Formats: sequence, C-alpha cells, structure tokens
Amino acid sequence: MIRVLLADDQPLIRAGFRALLELADDITVVGEAGNGGEAVRLCRSLRPDVALLDVRMPLMDGIQATREIGADAELAGLKVVILTNYALDEYVFAALRAGASGFLVKDIEPADLLQSVRVAARGDALLSPAVTRRLIEEYVATPPRPTPAPGLARLTDREREVLRLVATGRSNEEIAGDLVISHATVKTHVSRIMAKLLARDRAQLVVQAYESGLVTPG
Repeated sequence: MIRVLLADDQPLIRAGFRALLELADDITVVGEAGNGGEAVRLCRSLRPDVALLDVRMPLMDGIQATREIGADAELAGLKVVILTNYALDEYVFAALRAGASGFLVKDIEPADLLQSVRVAARGDALLSPAVTRRLIEEYVATPPRPTPAPGLARLTDREREVLRLVATGRSNEEIAGDLVISHATVKTHVSRIMAKLLARDRAQLVVQAYESGLVTPG
C-alpha cells in the first residue's frame, strides 16, 4: 500500500485529490495539511511514501517544505511531488533543486494521477523527455557558472555517459537501447550514480548534470 500525504491550502482541492487517490486499491491518503510547516510535521509523524505538496501555501511554501523534508535523514525514503496550476512556472526548477521528485499539474487526469503516485513511490522521477526539454529551455538555458557536483569526479566514464542520457529524460529502457546494454545494467549504473552524487532520485540527477556543466543545453 502506497501511503500519501496531501498538502494544499484549499480544502476543496485536497478533498478532490483524496477522492481520486482512494479510488485505487494500492493507495491510501494518511494525512492532509493546509500549509508547508504542517506538511513537514505530518511527514515526520506519519512517514508517508509520497507527499503531494502545493507549491504555493501560507506560512511555508512547498519549496521550503521540500528542503526541510530533504534535510531530514529519517525521511530519506519519502518522495515529494510538487502540485502546480501550470505545466511550468517559475517555481518548478527551484522545487527540483530543493529535492522534489517531479511535479504534477492540478488538472491532471485521474488515471494519470494514480500512475504518477506509483511512479514516484518506486523512486522514478516524474519528468518525461518533453518536460525535461522544456525545463532545460526555460530554466537551464542560461544557468549560473557551473559548480561541480560533489562526487562527480568519482564517476566512471560509463557512469558519466549514463548520467548524460538521464539528463535528456531518457528512461532506463531507452538508455539500454542507446548503449546496447541490459536494462539491469542501466539500473545498476543509475543507482551507483545516485549514491556517488548523493541524489535522492533521477530528478536531482538531471539538475546536477546541468548545474555542474556535465551536460549543456542545445
């Protein structure tokens, strides 16, 4: 059973998401919060698998809440997904930097919502190739001066190659096809890269690959 926490300052939005999520036999909503601070407290007490956080909330927004969750070693297995009203806004890349596994638009189709929660729970990033390209175009096309990610020098040549492909939004299956290696081998490489870069998930790998200058837009 996937345990989900909902955080949004609008009770009607929370009620709608709860109703949709509880249609699934493998998902349960264990708590609701009306602001980011409350969301962090409930995450610590309820230990959900996935936290769906609205990006804009009073007292503490979703980005700061994501940072606090990411800084808590006891919540290392918790996946944060940011809820937004628009496919891309100025907060999305900041949320990914803060440690979010991805983001969802609030008008998402019910079936896509359920599948997205499952994807996040198993540790995959909610970043399709199309979304990754748009993030690159809008938020990474003019990055600050590259800052090498801790552990980047420890990557092997093959791991760097895999990381570059992850940063383009390719799935493990697509990377396996590109490099003519097995899916299991790709998973092993990705796990090792995440460990070396201290990344929680693939979304953070994408951010680190561009911010370090390992991959450049274009």
